[in-house]
Amino acid sequence: MIAAVAERRDFAVLLTLAAVDAASYSVIAPVLPQISRQLHAAPGKIGILAAAFAAASILGFAVAGRFIRRTTTLRILGVSLLVMAVGSLGFIVASGWAAYLIARAAMGFASGGLWIGIAFATLERWPGQEYVRLSRVLAAYSVGGLAGPALGAIGGIHGPFAAYLVLALLGVVAVSTVSPARTDRRFEGDFAALRECGFWLAAGGIVFAMLALGVVEGVLPLHLAAHLSQTEIGGLYVGVSLVVAVSAGASGSLRPVPILLASTVPVVVGLGLVGATSSVLIWVLALAVAGIGVGAAYTGSLGVLIATVEPQRIVTAMVIWSQLALIGYLVGPLGGGGLAQAFGFRTIGLVPLAAALLLVVAYAGVARGPRDRGPRTQLP
Repeated sequence: MIAAVAERRDFAVLLTLAAVDAASYSVIAPVLPQISRQLHAAPGKIGILAAAFAAASILGFAVAGRFIRRTTTLRILGVSLLVMAVGSLGFIVASGWAAYLIARAAMGFASGGLWIGIAFATLERWPGQEYVRLSRVLAAYSVGGLAGPALGAIGGIHGPFAAYLVLALLGVVAVSTVSPARTDRRFEGDFAALRECGFWLAAGGIVFAMLALGVVEGVLPLHLAAHLSQTEIGGLYVGVSLVVAVSAGASGSLRPVPILLASTVPVVVGLGLVGATSSVLIWVLALAVAGIGVGAAYTGSLGVLIATVEPQRIVTAMVIWSQLALIGYLVGPLGGGGLAQAFGFRTIGLVPLAAALLLVVAYAGVARGPRDRGPRTQLP
């Protein structure tokens, strides 16, 4: 009985940390127009600021993946949360584009460590339940996406990050309550996993999902600010995050490959409509449609990865899959911001369209692969 209570408490802490990590992605979205006005920065420069988080996260994944075999997952989580707090503090005590860039990069680096720590803390504690548990962690990330825009809607630049600083410090306290892992499960890196037929399809799926999220959070707020206040943008993004969370949860009962491929349609159509129109009603409906697709892409990609690579050798695959996800989140603001600056926001839909076409090409390549795949590498 006591062990069961401790297990539920530990998982609840990991889910909470997933939500806190997710909030770090989106807390900046409603703040970007304010930063743009304060610094008189063009969309391309703001896109670089948004992309700094993703670029630093890629490094964070690699560093945390290296240490996952040398230290405990709880230590990785604690250190990551402290670095996240330092990055949040940068937005409170400093000003200027360079200072904000460094602070945002610190938060991104910490986020990479948090994801790796949460994922492997889950894998080591619940062998045999990897997909179920990680699906719930992914759902927690989607729910946590609600918190970021809500914090961003506080107003100004300092306020949202001060609130997030409190969450990060509370997360450090929460980690100290998690019990040590009761199993001695070891995880190894295996580059051979990258040759599995489904890995690159899973990678293409998460790149697509995160690219779309990067466009929504890193570029579209500048377009939405033409008719919406910072608080209204924050409220709209809370709604979008809720749609993503519901879609991600509902997609968990469906086959990963079909739902992953189907997710491309609502994302491309939804984001294309947002960029091409100036009607608030159309924005709301189109972002909801895009949110359905993003949630489905999250879950479909994770399902393909878990079905393809055995947990004991998933370190390399998980790190690279995560890095590719953040490359998508990086390309979204850079590509979307560049297109918006050069040709206007109406061209933003071309960014997810290009990623969707690459995903379809990846699936076609997998489908034409060898027919003598083992049971583990069959497409789910």
